[in-house]
Amino acid sequence: MTCTKHPCSSVARACPQAQVKSRAALRAWLADTHATAGPVWPVVNKQPSPHCLPWGDAVAKLLCRGSIDSVTRRVDDAGSSYRVLPRTPASARSAMRVTQAGKALIAAALVKGMWAVLDDVDRLEVPGDLAAALGEALRPAWDRYPRCVKRGTLAWIKTAKSAPTRATRIDDVVASARHGPRPSPFRR
Repeated sequence: MTCTKHPCSSVARACPQAQVKSRAALRAWLADTHATAGPVWPVVNKQPSPHCLPWGDAVAKLLCRGSIDSVTRRVDDAGSSYRVLPRTPASARSAMRVTQAGKALIAAALVKGMWAVLDDVDRLEVPGDLAAALGEALRPAWDRYPRCVKRGTLAWIKTAKSAPTRATRIDDVVASARHGPRPSPFRR
């Protein structure tokens, strides 16, 4: 892998950009630098490049190491990049396969009580306040959303930092179910 500076923004320019040509290259880079690396912008080639690393493969490998993906940016016609950084002990977690580096972060998250915070979200358990707001009339609209939208919406509601924010998010979901589109964070 080669590292350069990312051209997209002043924040991005402060983070190294790493060209990722294979899962093996990403795995090696993570093994060498993960413990000390801050934010980085892996650049992945798009198909039909012989060095194409599918987005899902890269994200799965990063999650195994405890890192998360964030903002996605177009680099050029042949590639895109996304900002990744190590999880913090306070980061919410979901189910994943984990390496040794990830296990250390899990231990810290267990101490902070954050490891299992999204277990009910992963099981798509609708909280009582959302179920009551949807009622019987709008529940079928909720049930028609794809699994990924339901999971993301449940996480969005659960991670609200205050009761008024949670209520606003539930109102958004109810209005979306009533009028047809997905909840606002998941509209295309």
